[in-house]
Amino acid sequence: MSISLDGFVAGPDQSRENPLGRRGIELHTWHIGDARATEADATAADWLMRPPGAYLMGRNMFGPIRGAWDGDWRGWWGPEPPYHAPVFVLTHHAREPIEMEGGTTFHFVTDGFDTAFARAQEAAGGRGIDIAGGGSLVRQALLADVIDELTLDVAPVLLGSGERIFDGVGTFGLEPVEVLHSPLATHIRYRRP
Repeated sequence: MSISLDGFVAGPDQSRENPLGRRGIELHTWHIGDARATEADATAADWLMRPPGAYLMGRNMFGPIRGAWDGDWRGWWGPEPPYHAPVFVLTHHAREPIEMEGGTTFHFVTDGFDTAFARAQEAAGGRGIDIAGGGSLVRQALLADVIDELTLDVAPVLLGSGERIFDGVGTFGLEPVEVLHSPLATHIRYRRP
């Protein structure tokens, strides 16, 4: 998760025009082509791309639509999303699965985090599960104590408001095992001891 110095993983006012909220894109310059990116940023980007058996994703990360599904929204990524595995989208609004090119199928789960996580575990078949985001879903995973490894990419940015992942999380329980840094972010990998 990319995170600001003041603890936000997305800026305020998320929308189709600003999927990461106002100024939220500033948290991600380390992996989206900034000329100042270094080898540390490339290594951290490789951590992102390790192929898991399945993904969990929140509704806000899948798209900007709030309430009942409106239209034929199929995600931000075009016809071939980068996941190439089953993706379980936690939502309050039912929807039929969407099969995409490259092996990605989005499954929409309305029965809560525990059900979504169990379905992802089953689909992963013993391989890892990546909790892709957004902030609310990562917070739920922290509260459910199911995270074995967490990477925080701390950008030298102050957003002032937006979405946090640690609000209401009483304990962390993970230890830092690796730290990389660049002018764009400090990448800290935490693992369960």
